[in-house]
Amino acid sequence: MANSACLLGKHRAYLVFGIKDETHAVAGTTFDPVAEKGIGNQLLPIFLSQGLQPNSGYEFYPFNYQGKRVVLFEINPAFGRPVKFKGVAYIREGTSKTQLSKHPEKERQIWSRHVDWSAQVSERATLADLDEVAIAKARKEFKAKYPRQTEDVDCWDGITFLNKAKITIQGRITNAALLLLGKPESSTLLNPAVAKISWLLKNERNGDLDYEHFGPPFLLAGERVLGRIRNLTVRELPGGTLFPVEMTQYDPWVIREALHNCVAHQDYGLRGRIQVVETPDALLLTNVGSFLPGKVETVIHQDAPLEIYRNPFLAEAMVNLNLIDTQGGGIKKMFQKQRNRFFPMPDYDLSNPERVAVRIGGRILDRRYAQLLMNRMDLSLEAIILLDRVQKRQPITRDEHQTLKRDGLVEGRFPNLVVAAQIAAITGEKAKHIRDKGFNNEYYRDLIVKIIREMQPVSREDIDQALLNKLPEILTQEQKLEKIHNLLTVLSRKEQKIRNIGGRRYSRWVLNDGVNREPKKTKENQRPE
Repeated sequence: MANSACLLGKHRAYLVFGIKDETHAVAGTTFDPVAEKGIGNQLLPIFLSQGLQPNSGYEFYPFNYQGKRVVLFEINPAFGRPVKFKGVAYIREGTSKTQLSKHPEKERQIWSRHVDWSAQVSERATLADLDEVAIAKARKEFKAKYPRQTEDVDCWDGITFLNKAKITIQGRITNAALLLLGKPESSTLLNPAVAKISWLLKNERNGDLDYEHFGPPFLLAGERVLGRIRNLTVRELPGGTLFPVEMTQYDPWVIREALHNCVAHQDYGLRGRIQVVETPDALLLTNVGSFLPGKVETVIHQDAPLEIYRNPFLAEAMVNLNLIDTQGGGIKKMFQKQRNRFFPMPDYDLSNPERVAVRIGGRILDRRYAQLLMNRMDLSLEAIILLDRVQKRQPITRDEHQTLKRDGLVEGRFPNLVVAAQIAAITGEKAKHIRDKGFNNEYYRDLIVKIIREMQPVSREDIDQALLNKLPEILTQEQKLEKIHNLLTVLSRKEQKIRNIGGRRYSRWVLNDGVNREPKKTKENQRPE
């Protein structure tokens, strides 16, 4: 009902209990929304509030009409995004209910009818609620963004500057102004929205070590958060040489860009906070709200401004204050910055439709990958992102594998891939490459035959023990055992070099030379058939 009201441009939708559907005759009802219980024996209001995301709001009114009891639900329309119940959005189609995902054009209409929360005027706020230090910083950044207007900016009074920078509207204080320039105590004027950035420091066991919370003004919060991040100095490889040098774990520009993206694209209607979690090897930044472009690859390939902004007024203000890039190339530039440092690419986790998380690695994971970036400056960013997924053991498609294989960048059988051998040779990490890639199958079959020749009869457990630590480290334990099974199958059925002289419960392998080497059964080694 909320989604349909949004589509039809109605201020409310109504659901009435006690009225017949066909004739609209008053029938009356015993339905009590206060006492009624949903699934799990929860009271209906609690059941609805936990399932609705976001909850656009509703009220119910029991009353008597024509001498009979009627209950009216008054439902607010969806606000800038579809309303879902337990993760699924629905829509009215005639007298039926159907999933909104079956009508993508209607879903797009709901998104396009977005009311910009950041542009709304806070009626209780005044210029006195803004931080003077933040305003001074805003003037400085505005002049850096638009250097030709420097003289004009110096002549503008406070409210004129804020209007020109599109932070206020005709002198009235907006939610965007309170977020970016508001005094810390002014965050209460944004209720029920939450204006908070939390920094958390964790150890390698995910234990909490330290934390700090930052409120408005968000214009200054970025540097304050950056000041808490340790950004340790590590010894890594520079471009064009094999001699390690000292460098910081993170590029400050990448941290600021990721954090400012969280501020600009946060869904403040969901009442969540922005989080920056620091671990020994990475930073994890999260904000609530879906990723509007859908896929990170879309942003990188298009390299253009987004068609839809969740907070367009706030985003434009942040552009004017030199916090984000109006050309929409910030995410792509983050990837390029990490590439130039030979560090892992940022990892975007979009698995939760109500949350965006980006992980920025602070260590080189695979020196073969880093060395490849040093020696192949001609590689496209798309190829580098695929190679980054290979080094992280993340899946790629068969077509992507063929692209990398054609360029000689990866080796191994799909999907168990590693960086190509020549890269490992450059860095002197041949041993690790062999552990990752393994030997060819002929080597392993010869090894099995040698073991059986010297120790026959040999159990499957003996063969497993001899081969498991020699198989590629990229394989899981189950994959290693399956590979040994396949090797034994080829040796026994196709090449007929070995044979099994035991039953399923007492498997023993010998050479296939016609001699029966089955041991005599004694009290010690007898097994049930």
